[in-house]
Amino acid sequence: MTPSPQSSQPIRWGVLGPGRAAARFAEGLSAVPGAALSAVWGRNAENARAYALRFGVPLVAESLQALLASNTDAIYVATHPDTHAELCIQALLAGKHVLCEKPAALNVRQLTAVLEAAHRVGRLFMEAMKPPFFPLYRRLRSHLAADPIGPVGYVRAGHADATLPPEYPLHFAELGGGGVMGIGPYEAFLALDWLGPLVRVQTMGRVAASGVDSLALFQTEHERGMAQLHTGLDLLSRGDALLAAPRGYVLLHANWWNPARATVHYTGGRTVELHEPFTAGGFNYETAHFCALVRQGSLESPEISHATSLAMAEMLETVRTQLGVRFPGE
Repeated sequence: MTPSPQSSQPIRWGVLGPGRAAARFAEGLSAVPGAALSAVWGRNAENARAYALRFGVPLVAESLQALLASNTDAIYVATHPDTHAELCIQALLAGKHVLCEKPAALNVRQLTAVLEAAHRVGRLFMEAMKPPFFPLYRRLRSHLAADPIGPVGYVRAGHADATLPPEYPLHFAELGGGGVMGIGPYEAFLALDWLGPLVRVQTMGRVAASGVDSLALFQTEHERGMAQLHTGLDLLSRGDALLAAPRGYVLLHANWWNPARATVHYTGGRTVELHEPFTAGGFNYETAHFCALVRQGSLESPEISHATSLAMAEMLETVRTQLGVRFPGE
């Protein structure tokens, strides 16, 4: 094992897949002290060169192997979900720490293989799930601890976006698309975070001619309550969320997965408004957390643990199975 970077040394990042998410990652990384973009690779060399020029990346790798052999400490995997597991395993086996865009894999079997690789080589692996690191989400937790509404027993969340163009990756089954995989990880996280482990799932919805889910409504039962969640590609909904408890409820205003505002309603009519704007696009908070873990020599995040990622994967795979959505090779 190579030692983790010392606190005085910048953590050098390689980007795998210079698309939309990677652009937001680069924007956020510019606000993370002691971290820098070092290399980029993508199947489309022109896109990789454009990304390097835009964000000042010193090395455009000629191949995946060249990226993994480069002088980097960590890899951000931002390709489509169909390649996440394979690329994460390759990066881990090359001795890199890995932050993988959500969903971390297509299914539980793939994610288990990724986690086994991380354990085998002693490298940090974390799924990129940004909401819990935002200032608003952290302030909400602190506020409810000091001024409680009681234990949350019901979560309602969802988002549907009918404005995505036909060429958008979520419309393609071969890329691991669909609303459940593209939007669902956030909803799964929120339910698991507030309600605990999953007990059962009930799903209804519809599947597009392309083979991806165009609408999914899933009710989940957890150890501490129940949730009603939805995702969609052929309808439009606003993307807020509700946390309900015995003595009040919280409205996380849209878009709740980039949380900036929440309203806490108490019995008796009292309300408290929380407003915590985020900076640098929001990816900076989870990236700073990941960098701190690397410096500490940690192999797992206490916030987005491997168990949490597995629980999210189990929920999403169950929803897809109940809808009859299967990806090539499954």
